[in-house]
Amino acid sequence: SILPLISKSHHPRAIEAATKYFLTQATASALVLFSSMTNAWHTGQWDITQMTHPTSCLILTSAIAMKLGMVPFHFWFPEVLQGSPLTTGLLLSTIMKLPPITLLFMTHHSLNPTLLTCMAIMSAALGGWMGLNQTQVRKVLAFSSISHLGWMTIILSFNPKLTLLNFYLYTLMTLSIFLTLNTIKVLKLSTLITSWTKAPSLNAMLLLTLLSLAGLPPLTGFLPKWLIIQELTKQNMAPMATMISLFSLLGLYFYLRLAYCATITLPPHTTNHMKQWHSHKPA
Repeated sequence: SILPLISKSHHPRAIEAATKYFLTQATASALVLFSSMTNAWHTGQWDITQMTHPTSCLILTSAIAMKLGMVPFHFWFPEVLQGSPLTTGLLLSTIMKLPPITLLFMTHHSLNPTLLTCMAIMSAALGGWMGLNQTQVRKVLAFSSISHLGWMTIILSFNPKLTLLNFYLYTLMTLSIFLTLNTIKVLKLSTLITSWTKAPSLNAMLLLTLLSLAGLPPLTGFLPKWLIIQELTKQNMAPMATMISLFSLLGLYFYLRLAYCATITLPPHTTNHMKQWHSHKPA
């Protein structure tokens, strides 16, 4: 259902994004079926929520990670988001993540905990690291999504309800960011700088939501991170909690850069000059 929405504009980049999305999701679905089949072959049990065969568990973990866009299966997600309009990007980042997250939640007994933890740490690290030098807002949000997936999956084996809480709050914050960007028609950091003059109140809200997504203490985004760190410490995984917290600092840098661009007030002549430059720039 999302494929026509991605390829609606008939732009070559949109068609490429739709193709990448289709191929990735089809491969991941085939892998889910394959893991179920190999488990049935070895154990006689078709139920994917009660898998016991190690190879099947490994394949299922990889398949769900591919559906979600976790490291090392993350390459498709920034490209697909960049090739889609903002409203479709919103659907891809939130609603289209719901089925794989549900699958993850239902099958968490069958998944490989070591592989999940490794992928979670790598997702948090790579999501923060690769978002640093991006100038396209959609790509920054894609890497932010990958980083948040790391937080969701690291706690899955110990407290799945925290995974869902993190997902709900992430969806809420991403929804407000995408809708704000869609209202002020911003796709790049350079256009975000001049948007302060258009809608100051919206930009102030964007600033707060970005800081919340970064997980700064007085805001909502801090709650799931705090609870996850607390739970990891209880489970004697303090080194993992330290690592994922340090990696989330990389994310904080690009959120702060976005927040700074959103609320910077340029001198009038600079703003007018930039507006003229954007209006005369070739398409």
